[in-house]
Amino acid sequence: MTIVIGSRNPAKLAAVKEVFLTDHVTTADAPSLVSDQPFSDEETRQGAINRAFNSLKAQTGEIGIGLEGGVMYVDNGLYLCNWGALVTRHNNVFTASGARVLLPGEIDDQLKKGIELGDVMDEYAKRQDVRKKEGAIGIFTNDHVSRKEMFVHVVSLLRGQWEYWEQQ
Repeated sequence: MTIVIGSRNPAKLAAVKEVFLTDHVTTADAPSLVSDQPFSDEETRQGAINRAFNSLKAQTGEIGIGLEGGVMYVDNGLYLCNWGALVTRHNNVFTASGARVLLPGEIDDQLKKGIELGDVMDEYAKRQDVRKKEGAIGIFTNDHVSRKEMFVHVVSLLRGQWEYWEQQ
């Protein structure tokens, strides 16, 4: 089976390959059609869905997967959020969300200026390409959970739902 992931991000690709070990996984540039920095659960989820659909438009496959990172407010705190979507060629859609951690206030301030989280994290952590490696989740969990691991959890939730409903 061919699975098309709507991103070339190494952490996202590695997560999908880990969950779909025996399948052919390929990447496609698939737009999210939401803000570069999604600021809500709803926008982040919609970005994942759009990437999943657009991945199947960009390349032929049985399944399209979109993974999207964003932020959301809970009370007065800004939290990291992430969503995934799995779309079949028959337009069945499955979505799932994963880990959330509180972000420091200075991150919130930078995001409000229109800077993307990945760029903010490079400066904050004094590292390069945080979005392609450990991610903000890795920084703020002291490397106990990496971005790849966070997305492995989401992709596992997607696969499980898809398998369950395809058997019905």
